Amino acid sequence: MQLTKFGHACVRVERDGRRLVVDPGGLTDPRALDGADAVLVTHEHFDHFSEETLRRAAEHNPDLRIWTNSAVAARLDGLGTRVTAVGEGSAFDAAGFDVQVHGTWHAALHPDIPRIPNVGFLVDGTLFHPGDALTVPAAPVGTLLLPVHAPWSTVGHLIDYVREVAPRDAYAVHDGALNDIGTAMVGGFLGDQGPGIGARYHRLTPGESVDLG
Repeated sequence: MQLTKFGHACVRVERDGRRLVVDPGGLTDPRALDGADAVLVTHEHFDHFSEETLRRAAEHNPDLRIWTNSAVAARLDGLGTRVTAVGEGSAFDAAGFDVQVHGTWHAALHPDIPRIPNVGFLVDGTLFHPGDALTVPAAPVGTLLLPVHAPWSTVGHLIDYVREVAPRDAYAVHDGALNDIGTAMVGGFLGDQGPGIGARYHRLTPGESVDLG
């Protein structure tokens, strides 16, 4: 399985010639969807979901399938059975990838800000993308895509989250608003110089790929 980061929260997973893209949002290069067979969307925020980009990709590729929560699915009306709404406990095959859904809600920002639905996706029983939440799936995780910078979390939250999920590797996502100083600061706490998260911490640059084995 090969993992490629496409800026901020979007990644592409490839195996045996099949391509699965997670969270191609408004901060994502649309080319992330080139050749995609399936798309997963965790929630409706613009940095994770671009209706225009997805509709364009679906028009270009009639075989493209999309799985997401009910709120996002409602915004993709007109695509019919090519869009499937899923929730906590759902399990399905997406372009040959086994996908399980964990989580229900976006992380809380403030009591005055309503929470929205957010689902996390566990791919092939090993790679977990939680979206905008620190969901601990009820299953082992080999590789965690860790949202390292958001208005709803602190570095302390991230350290405790990785320790609880206990993956082998953690790869940074959701870092599009960090400058070089912020990236280095977060990496210092989550890497070997920090208090320890129990996992190997990595950060891919946009377009960089890694073989997950």
